[in-house]
Amino acid sequence: MNPNKIKIVAGSVEVKAKLNGSKIANMVMEAVPISGNASIWGDEIYFGTSITAEEDEDAVSVVDMGCVAYWPPGRAICLFFGPTPMSVGDEIRPASPVNVLGQIEGDPTVLKTVPPGASVTISYSEE
Repeated sequence: MNPNKIKIVAGSVEVKAKLNGSKIANMVMEAVPISGNASIWGDEIYFGTSITAEEDEDAVSVVDMGCVAYWPPGRAICLFFGPTPMSVGDEIRPASPVNVLGQIEGDPTVLKTVPPGASVTISYSEE
């Protein structure tokens, strides 16, 4: 097990992500396995969790492609793979600021095939 990596299975898609060691990343690692049902908002998958955390002082309003984040108002994990309805131009903008916890490795656009309601599970990565 790699303490900084998670495996995310969403429907039939599997991606790995490297976590950044932040407080919220550590909270996620302590809570795995985490499961939920995918909600889709533009090119974002999010799902509610039992994790409760406040917005960090370094929370961001625009994220990078492949960002894995925690959205405090929805107690949700978010996977960003393109623009959202709030985006302007090519930016990737969450509904409100998020706490970044990691980055998907490889091509995050594979998540475009995940349908609403699909099962999403976060677990430890063996790599």
